Amino acid sequence: MQNLAQPIVLKPVFHEMIWGGRRLETELGYTIPDGPIGECWAISAHPHGDCLIAGGSFDGMHLSELWREHRHELFPGADQDRFPLLVKIIDAAADLSVQVHPNDEYATLHEHGSLGKRECWYVLDCDDDATIVIGQRAKSRAELAQMIEEERWNELLNEVPIQPGDFFQIDPGTVHAIKAGTLILEVQQSSDITYRLFDYNRKGADGKTRELHIAQSLDVVDYTHEAPSSGAIQAIEHDGITCLESNESYTVELIRTNGSRIVSHSEPFLCISVIGGAGTICGEPVQLGSHVLIPATIRNIEIEGELKLITCRP
Repeated sequence: MQNLAQPIVLKPVFHEMIWGGRRLETELGYTIPDGPIGECWAISAHPHGDCLIAGGSFDGMHLSELWREHRHELFPGADQDRFPLLVKIIDAAADLSVQVHPNDEYATLHEHGSLGKRECWYVLDCDDDATIVIGQRAKSRAELAQMIEEERWNELLNEVPIQPGDFFQIDPGTVHAIKAGTLILEVQQSSDITYRLFDYNRKGADGKTRELHIAQSLDVVDYTHEAPSSGAIQAIEHDGITCLESNESYTVELIRTNGSRIVSHSEPFLCISVIGGAGTICGEPVQLGSHVLIPATIRNIEIEGELKLITCRP
């Protein structure tokens, strides 16, 4: 008999990236493949990284299968045709490309029905002098095209110093780039659509420079976006919970626990990522780097231990 009221534990999917490193292994304790591993897809049902369920009544199923076959029992109220969120950890040993993502409307029309990509970053760790790119200074499509053509990147891009604990919301249309020396937890829509504006003329494994997507980028950039000067969290903590972001795609919270507490939710599911400490969640042992998916069949989540958590829900 299937037990529907239990946390869903997933096996991460790891992706080798030209800019990746080894911190997922050395600092978070994951067993990862050889090579420069840039991304851990920790909670994902996307075709490019569909996590397997580890243990419990649905052991060995992919998350996409679970969503397709048991959505109404486990996730009542969810009306999306696919699991809508994706939780990653990104290890940037080198700079990522300067890029931008489309919104749902553009992606549906131009990317075979894909979701757009709204995302946010919580900085887990970074080098002392680390920065990120978030935002650009061109005010029109023509001005951006000219600045790209003339490679005026220092003039164009808004670069911000970062420190651990910073948080950034990256809406579709926002030009951005994670820079070297940064370890980030990312919550995003379940999409893998990225348009590159600039990639430092790097060559991929095939010896060729990686593809750029200038025309698409010019289409989707939000020329009215106001770039931030800092990622310092301004939201106030209430009873150990800080709401980092809430929008039409997701709500993301930072939760600190010390001892026993119950966290309630009323959404179709809640994703929980452990970014510090150790303990249990609904009896499931967890530590730094653990991720669990809480279905709607569990409304009151019992948490034990001294833990720092990032949660997200649709």
